[in-house]
Amino acid sequence: MDWHDTIAAIATAVAPGLGSVAIVRMSGPAAESIGRTLFRAPGQQVWDSHRVLYGHVVDPASGERVDEALLLLMKAPRSFTREDVVELHCHGGLIAVQRVQALVLAHGCRRAAAGEFSQRAFLNGRLDLTRAEAIGDLIAARSQRAAQLAMAGLDGGLQRRITALREQLLDQLAELEARVDFEENLPPLDAAAVVAALTAVRQALEALVAEARQGELLRDGLRVAIVGRPNVGKSSLLNRLSRRERAIVTDTPGTTRDLLESELVLEGVPLTLLDTAGIRPTSDAVERLGIARSRAALAAADAVLLLFDLTTGWSDDDQELRDLVPDGAVLLLVGNKADGAGLATGAVAPTGPGFPLEVAISARTGEGCDVLVEMLLQRCGATELQGLQVALNGRQRELAAAAAAALGRSLEAAAAELPWDFWTIDLRAAVRSLGEITGEEVSEAVLDRVFARFCIGK
Repeated sequence: MDWHDTIAAIATAVAPGLGSVAIVRMSGPAAESIGRTLFRAPGQQVWDSHRVLYGHVVDPASGERVDEALLLLMKAPRSFTREDVVELHCHGGLIAVQRVQALVLAHGCRRAAAGEFSQRAFLNGRLDLTRAEAIGDLIAARSQRAAQLAMAGLDGGLQRRITALREQLLDQLAELEARVDFEENLPPLDAAAVVAALTAVRQALEALVAEARQGELLRDGLRVAIVGRPNVGKSSLLNRLSRRERAIVTDTPGTTRDLLESELVLEGVPLTLLDTAGIRPTSDAVERLGIARSRAALAAADAVLLLFDLTTGWSDDDQELRDLVPDGAVLLLVGNKADGAGLATGAVAPTGPGFPLEVAISARTGEGCDVLVEMLLQRCGATELQGLQVALNGRQRELAAAAAAALGRSLEAAAAELPWDFWTIDLRAAVRSLGEITGEEVSEAVLDRVFARFCIGK
């Protein structure tokens, strides 16, 4: 990939009949000259940096006006990529913006790869890697809290924390390496102080790793499967929680024959609710297919709401469903139709193995559903998210965990009173891992993987 050519992409979502404005973005040394070739600005408008021009995109070969548009020129280094950037603000939809893009590509631009604008911003020193990844997180945010977390990363909060920890390690590494080479010329090293410093950084990294798991809830959300016997009220609960009619509700068992999904945000946490077909023996081929999909959804769910009928009580069939829940998934036993059974709704302490109720609800009236949501989020660890300021993404979490593990090995060498150079081996590994988080020590292959997850045009 040539980082010295000029790239272009449509930087806005493209769909027929949707969106009044679309943007074709160019970045690179030829961006301004291509803009001047394709754009006609009437009158005495001045081509100057960060100035909007009005005019038309014109095909130079035929003289045809392709679209009425605005042009914005941002000259280096005052642009997102720190290169010359030109944006053509065209009419939205499909045809006009695609014709403009085709002209741009025909006159010297290369089609940008996913995330290539952000990658150039990183390579040109406009962003560190944590800020660049925060841009991707902000675009992909599914809730307000996830967007706030991404903005904290974009503002540099995460970069500052990681850089400060890495500098502390570099200070200790410098002291140790100096003793390895020139110990006879230096005062004795305070080993206890080094151990204390490494321990403090390790604890800080372990805290970041723990917070990262909470951050994943805000970024990725939870897949919650609602399972139970036929006609137990799964579709009614889905409709109640999503506050809209997503599933057909009747008194006929087996009405839901396919997997229904509903996406919503509860207490800032994105949830994908899966209304599964009732799992039971059946000769109906379509219902069997729905049951097979229900089993697959159950196996892949982060949390399971096992719904049973309070008017008939816990049955052997309910126990069989409970046994299908995979190890590691959060399980909440929910008794439905509390109004029909004459029971109070809300949290309930289990009364024994024959009646393992944890929360009683009425999906028909909505009573007890607020308590159900609160218990679900608490079981999934989502109630501790309010004070979260920054959070590592998956790549960063793995590197922070690797750095903490390396520091653990270095501390083991210290505890064994091994020579200084044994301490430095894993300390260097920890420094490298933290450098990969911010991009100070990262390979081109890693960068390609990081930015490949971005959308085209960003």
